[in-house]
Amino acid sequence: WAVLVAGALMGAGDVIAQQLVEQRGLHGHHCPRTLKMMGIGFCFVGPVVGSWYRILDWLIPGNTKVVAVKKVILDQGGFAPCFLGCFLAVTGATNGLSVQENWSKIQQDYVDALVTNYCIWPPVQIANFYFVPLQHRLAVVQCVAIIWNCYLSWKANRM
Repeated sequence: WAVLVAGALMGAGDVIAQQLVEQRGLHGHHCPRTLKMMGIGFCFVGPVVGSWYRILDWLIPGNTKVVAVKKVILDQGGFAPCFLGCFLAVTGATNGLSVQENWSKIQQDYVDALVTNYCIWPPVQIANFYFVPLQHRLAVVQCVAIIWNCYLSWKANRM
């Protein structure tokens, strides 16, 4: 279920990016890009993030305020930087970039994307880790992530 939600919301984020941010219009919409973003959600984002939440809950069990802060520190200090780099690499590869082009794109986009990540995700994750049961965390994140996915799609597909 979480994988399906991740794929659908990655696709929705791309549609929003193309229509509202890039203002492509219906005739200018690039459907293969949306399908690629959905595929990345199904095959990469959903499984990786869902597994991460299970691992994080195993590493730091509980849901007190202190536990939530510890989880956010580990999530945002360790997982987020790695995941973001991998996401940009996967997106570049699916866009047909060569290894050198992909590396250049990652170097161009990574720091800005990570700073933006830190503006959005720490408060969301504090609430998520403190109030939301494990089985619903990925869904909560993906609902909030519709805007984040829009940003990532725009960032990752900007050539």
